[in-house]
Amino acid sequence: MARIVLLQFATALLVALVAAFMSGLSSGLSALFGGLCCAIPNAVFALRLSIGAKKLGGADPMTFFFGEFTKIALTIALMAAVVTLYHDVNWLAFLVAFIVVLKSYFILLFRHQL
Repeated sequence: MARIVLLQFATALLVALVAAFMSGLSSGLSALFGGLCCAIPNAVFALRLSIGAKKLGGADPMTFFFGEFTKIALTIALMAAVVTLYHDVNWLAFLVAFIVVLKSYFILLFRHQL
């Protein structure tokens, strides 16, 4: 799981650098924020799941559902914070980065090294 989370953070940074190079600083920051809005909740979810799996008897099924709910709530909260605090959001860069980071785990999936 750690490899997937690290890949998502690296993808967020890479997409932000590409967006900044192509369209300027505002697009780069928007892309970075969009990528982080996906990567941070996934990191929290993975951490919570790995801690739950190390408990005696394994993870409780409710750990997964609570973690998923927390991930969705944190994603919405981070997006709301970006919209509220950063007024120069480039929506195309923000959404493209979010989607690219969201689907970046396919890179590892196709390499058969999960």
